[in-house]
Amino acid sequence: MWLLDKMLRAVVRKGRLVLTDHDGRVYTYGDAVDPDPVHIRLTDKGAALHIARDPRVGAGEAYMDGRLVVEPPHDIRDMVLLVMRNANQGSGVTAPNPLRRAADWLAFKADQVNLRAKASRNVVHHYDLTRPFYELFLDEDRQYTMAYFTDPANTLERAQVDKKALIAAKLRLQPGMRVLDIGCGWGGFALSLAKWFDVEVVGVSLAPDQVRFAQERAEAAGLADKVQFRLTDYRDVDETFDRITSVGMIEHVGAAHFREYFAKTHDLLADDGIMLTHTIGRTGGPGTTDKWTRKYIFPGGYIPAMSELVTALEGTGWEVADVEVLRYHYAYTLAEWYRRTTLHEAEITALYDARLFRMWQFYLAGAEQSFRSGGMVNFHIQSVKNRTAVPMTRNYIQVEFARISASEQAPQWHLDRDAAE
Repeated sequence: MWLLDKMLRAVVRKGRLVLTDHDGRVYTYGDAVDPDPVHIRLTDKGAALHIARDPRVGAGEAYMDGRLVVEPPHDIRDMVLLVMRNANQGSGVTAPNPLRRAADWLAFKADQVNLRAKASRNVVHHYDLTRPFYELFLDEDRQYTMAYFTDPANTLERAQVDKKALIAAKLRLQPGMRVLDIGCGWGGFALSLAKWFDVEVVGVSLAPDQVRFAQERAEAAGLADKVQFRLTDYRDVDETFDRITSVGMIEHVGAAHFREYFAKTHDLLADDGIMLTHTIGRTGGPGTTDKWTRKYIFPGGYIPAMSELVTALEGTGWEVADVEVLRYHYAYTLAEWYRRTTLHEAEITALYDARLFRMWQFYLAGAEQSFRSGGMVNFHIQSVKNRTAVPMTRNYIQVEFARISASEQAPQWHLDRDAAE
């Protein structure tokens, strides 16, 4: 316990954390007069050392395995936000030893090589969890990327409609255009574009169940003649499109493949076309994906720095027409996903087990803190081949966004279901 005790004393300065070890000994950290301390308990002798040896992996695994318990009325989200808020403010935390840093860096680099077969396995690892699982915490349209909160008080459903409207506004769509939606998810965005603008959309994904469900949705909506969903790698697409969207996709490409990605999309776009890349991004320079996330959540995933994306774009013939940095929106999104996940603990545990439920809680809470107090934001990068494809000013974006948002009523499905429970 001495090593974990030393680390927590160095980190926790604001707020209060109370830790009860397996033998009943109590340790306190931070502000002694804080009226609302977070209480945690370790359930076995080896838990403290497991966490201290590699905190970012060990804490998650200890919580998943029931070796770290957060006492009510608080939960793992409260603990993660407290500890990481302090850590991100530069408290004196001991850095990993050089050998471990080198080993982690090499493992990360190997993980970033996403050849076709590996890319498919990585996507299936995360996105082919059952439909009922995702339905428990996503909005009715199953948007699994940042929602756009014009007001923090908006519902998730309203914010996800507005996210789609904002992206659509930046595409300058006209009836009859052909759109490629790379990483189409469960098809909601593609179907919205077809409905709003009378365009044809081809959505591609490597997740079999996503594609099946998206196809079912197109048939049910009477849009199967306008929207196709294909189980294929974007690298195997060989057509020309007027517009390309990439929403939450490039995080799965791998840093080693950014130039390949933008070279391919450049080839697929018409000369007067527009591409919109929506991605999580780093506020600083290039980095690595932490080991816990690589192991349990997004194998092969990487959050890019702006410099990496712009360098890849510049090197493959693109011209950047517009950039927007979206701060805090994903924090609100993740907080609501966490709330809904926790609300449906019994169903998720029945679908899988308690360990997966706790893993998902830890993932969502950790991701939320990175957008609240860490180094993560979202980027919108609008890229073109010809600068005449967009107007001189960006006023058109807000005008079109407001029109679409006002015309589209947000679904109420999850609100009604949660209220009933």
